[in-house]
Amino acid sequence: MAELHKGTTLTPSKLDLLTGWMGAQRWYAAKGCTPRLESLAAWRLGDPDGAVGIETHLVHDTGGPEPVTYQVPLTYRDAPVDGLEPALVGTMEHGVLGRRWVYDATHDPVYARQLLALILARVRAESSSASDTLDDRFVPADPAGGPDLTVTGSRVLVGEQSNTSIIIDTVDADGTPRPVIVKVFRTIADGENPDVVLQSALRAAGCDRVPDVVGAVLGSWPLPGGNGTAHGHLAFAQEFIPGSEDAWRVALRAARTGTDFTTAARDLGATTALVHTLLAQSLPTQPPSRADIDRITAVMRRRLAAASELVPAIAERAAEIESVFRAAEDATWPVLQRIHGDYHLGQVLHSPDRGWLLLDFEGEPLRPLAERTQPDSAFRDIAGMVRSLDYAGGSVEQEDPTADARAWVDNGVTAFLEGYTSHGDDPRRHDPLLCAFLLDKALYEVVYEARNRPSWLAIPVAAINRLLDSPGAARPEPLDERGPSA
Repeated sequence: MAELHKGTTLTPSKLDLLTGWMGAQRWYAAKGCTPRLESLAAWRLGDPDGAVGIETHLVHDTGGPEPVTYQVPLTYRDAPVDGLEPALVGTMEHGVLGRRWVYDATHDPVYARQLLALILARVRAESSSASDTLDDRFVPADPAGGPDLTVTGSRVLVGEQSNTSIIIDTVDADGTPRPVIVKVFRTIADGENPDVVLQSALRAAGCDRVPDVVGAVLGSWPLPGGNGTAHGHLAFAQEFIPGSEDAWRVALRAARTGTDFTTAARDLGATTALVHTLLAQSLPTQPPSRADIDRITAVMRRRLAAASELVPAIAERAAEIESVFRAAEDATWPVLQRIHGDYHLGQVLHSPDRGWLLLDFEGEPLRPLAERTQPDSAFRDIAGMVRSLDYAGGSVEQEDPTADARAWVDNGVTAFLEGYTSHGDDPRRHDPLLCAFLLDKALYEVVYEARNRPSWLAIPVAAINRLLDSPGAARPEPLDERGPSA
């Protein structure tokens, strides 16, 4: 275990170093804001070679519109490391050790190796405040540990927005390659992470439509202001599947070339229904109460208000959209259950050997954790995938204004719903709900595109117009004085 030099100086301080660095990171939620950080906790992992300091910081940020708690692992080295330049957080002067180079630890192979060792219960967390002392606030989720794996290399998965995933190459005791991917949760909150809970429940139920679970890290830390203690997941390890490709790339390639996608979409629908069925069997469900329905449709109306404020074309049709939401409120709702929550083609892998595999069960990352762990309507996932198929076709039309991908999209959506029906209830039997959730997802897209990518706004706006103009769409009713955003 590391010897800590208590009472020495650090210039700049660790918190000052993080303040100047975090705002530019992809996972920092308050884009354009300057972090205002409070340290909640810190803990260490030991380096068997004694050369690298490994410390994870849990910091609370009030610099953005909403307070957020972040997990930020760092490594401290006595010299710069070739190849780690993009991960450099900065340098600081240590009163005893001299200049230290500070890196985003997720890119550091020493951190990757030791984090996996903790997940597998091969090592224990250490204190950041006392030498030669363990810190039992941070532990593997399974104290019995996992498989005997030897690390041979690691790299960070590029492109993630809200977390950081490390692909760790390992071999088992027989020398067989067993690559692992470890997701380090950047934003943390009190409560179990649904990504860990749902995927673990599915694997326990014998589901092979999700990757195998390797393990996780659980932590306990003070709530801001000393108002109690939070408990939650900090990292999640699962099998990495080489040779797989995300479904967005598969579908987009098919849409660009006009290749038939109906068989693939039908299989994807059947896989989605199977996962929903097993989640309903494995985790609590509940009949939807009036309060539940009001809560869900209230979020829809907030999206409608936001989209109407940003896009005049949506405001012009707000009364029609409101009528769809009212029709959904009056419909019969199936049981509420745990769902994926942020379901689209990018959350699915295609393996030549194993078919479709679902990933990332966290739900919408910007929604509070307490909301993402509640039972919800399976129509949210169904609508998410239907909209994603439409986005694949819309992307082709966006790239080439002379292209027409409508038949490709319509055939794919029909096949997806048919596949779902083969293993579950036919979503088309609940048209008011399906239409409401499709509009809700499209409104979410409108708000995102208007704020971040205005040139793509035409895709969700056109989808909303098609939904409202389709036969059987709800017609507007007189609005009471509350208006569409009530």
